[in-house]
Amino acid sequence: MKEAKFEDLLSHTLNDLYDAERQILEALPKMKDAVTTDELAQAFELHMQQTREQVSRLDRIFAKMGEQPGGKPSEGMEGLLREGEKLLVEMEKSPVLDAALIAAAQKVEHYEISGYGTARTLAEMLGQNETADLLEQTLEEEKDTDEALTEVAEMIMGGDSLDDEDDDIEQVEEEIIIEDEEVKH
Repeated sequence: MKEAKFEDLLSHTLNDLYDAERQILEALPKMKDAVTTDELAQAFELHMQQTREQVSRLDRIFAKMGEQPGGKPSEGMEGLLREGEKLLVEMEKSPVLDAALIAAAQKVEHYEISGYGTARTLAEMLGQNETADLLEQTLEEEKDTDEALTEVAEMIMGGDSLDDEDDDIEQVEEEIIIEDEEVKH
């Protein structure tokens, strides 16, 4: 039996998150193509942009740790995404499917929130403050995405417009552009 170390637990958690993000990047285009609501398509597009940045952050964390990402596949994420893919086959394209896809996406978000919260706490405990800060950025994005999905679901189920929420989505998009520019410099 191998000696248990917190550093190994952090590495394992980060590898799970890395694979989870890669799986999400594959699933989001299918989900986006299946929706009937422009607001939800826009939210999924924004999530793809955020996910690419989150993968980039994880790449930086692994480089700092002197490791290559790509451990075991994230079986938890595989299961969640498989559930979402079933919806695409079993339900006709409709606002009901949109709501079901939001529910599936929020399960994914909660998995990520849990994983990033754990990884951030482990990094803090190990004195890896830069890593903890990067993980905190992603954790906050995941929480914001979950909240935005709730707003879209309320709009779909209530038949309202997302005028105020559109402004929120545009603001988040601008923040991503700014973050991308900061990373490049």
